[in-house]
Amino acid sequence: MAPEKTLDLVLNDRYRIIKKLATGGMAYVYLGHDTTLDRTVAIKVLKQNLSRDKAFRDQFHQEAKAAANLTHPNIVTVHDFGYDGQKLFIIMEYVAGIDLKTYLFRHPTITLQEALELIIQACDGIGFAHRAGIIHCDVKPQNMLVTHDMKLKVTDFGIAHAISAVQSDQLQNVVWGSPHYFSPEQAGGYPPTPSSDVYSLGIVLYETLTGILPFESDDNNELARMHQNVTPARPRSISPAIPAPLEQVVLKLLAKDPSSRYRTADQLAVILKNILREHPELKTSYRPAPSYATVSSVEQFRRLKPSIRDLDWGTITLAFITTLAVGGLIPFWFYVWLIMNGF
Repeated sequence: MAPEKTLDLVLNDRYRIIKKLATGGMAYVYLGHDTTLDRTVAIKVLKQNLSRDKAFRDQFHQEAKAAANLTHPNIVTVHDFGYDGQKLFIIMEYVAGIDLKTYLFRHPTITLQEALELIIQACDGIGFAHRAGIIHCDVKPQNMLVTHDMKLKVTDFGIAHAISAVQSDQLQNVVWGSPHYFSPEQAGGYPPTPSSDVYSLGIVLYETLTGILPFESDDNNELARMHQNVTPARPRSISPAIPAPLEQVVLKLLAKDPSSRYRTADQLAVILKNILREHPELKTSYRPAPSYATVSSVEQFRRLKPSIRDLDWGTITLAFITTLAVGGLIPFWFYVWLIMNGF
C-alpha cells in the first residue's frame, strides 16, 4: 500500500522522512532523521481515520507519554510524538533488524533454546511495562524486533490501548489487537489486562516452538470463537522435542479464564528461565520449520519469502551443471540416431 499522498517531507520542521519501512493496520512506518539531534529515528505516522479523531488523539497523547517513560533494553524507546497537518506521529528509536515473524521464517533451524531466549526477552520488556502499569494490548511477533545479535525489543506500546479506550463512531470499524493473537476477553469485547498480554505471549510462544499458530482462520469472527471456546492442539503433538513441563506452561498461558494464567509477563519470564536451566537438551533440539500456511496475507507472504542472500547457491550451481551435462548429451544421441537410420 502506498503512503498517503499528503504526507510532508519533514514533520514539525524537525523530522525528515527518508523512506517507507513498513505498512501496518494502523500506521505507516518510515526511516527518518532527527535534524535537531542529528540521529536516525523510526517515524510512525498514524492513518488518517485515527488522526482525525480528537478523542483518540487525546488518549494517544496520554498513552505515548506513558510509553516514553519506559526505558528498558527490551523495549523500543519512544523519543517524541506530535501532530502536524492532521498527521499524528510518534518518533521512536530506530532498531536495525527484522520483526520476529520474519525472523522465524528466515531462520527455521534455530534451536528450542534460542527460541525460548527470544521469548524471554519479550517477557522481560512487557513485564517491565506491566510493573509500570502499562498494558500493551497488541502483543504479536510483528511487534517484536530482532537484531543481528539476537537482541529482541518490543515496540508499539500505547496505540492499541488508546483505540480500546476510545468509544467513537469514527473508530468503530478499527480492529484493535490482532485476531490471531488477541485474548479470549479481547475477542469478547472486554477491556484488556496484563493477563491478556500474557495470553498473547502464549500464542507467540506456541508459534515460536511449533512453527504454526494454534488457531487459524481467514474469518476474524471464527478466530474470536476459537480463542474463546476451542482447545489448541498440544505442542508436543507437533514437536515431540518440547519438554513436557514447557508444554504445560504453554497450555497454562492459553487458558480461557484469565485467572488461570500467569498474572504478569515477569512471572512467565522466571518460569521459562528455570526451564532453560533444567533442560540442557534444548540446546540441541530444533524447532519445526514453519509453514507459509500461517501467513494470513499476500503482502506478508511476499515480505517473508527468503531474500536472494538466503538462497542455497551450492545447490543451484550443482543443478545448473547437471542441466548442462544432460543437455549436452542430447545432440550426441541425436547424431547417433541419424547414423543408425542411414541419414
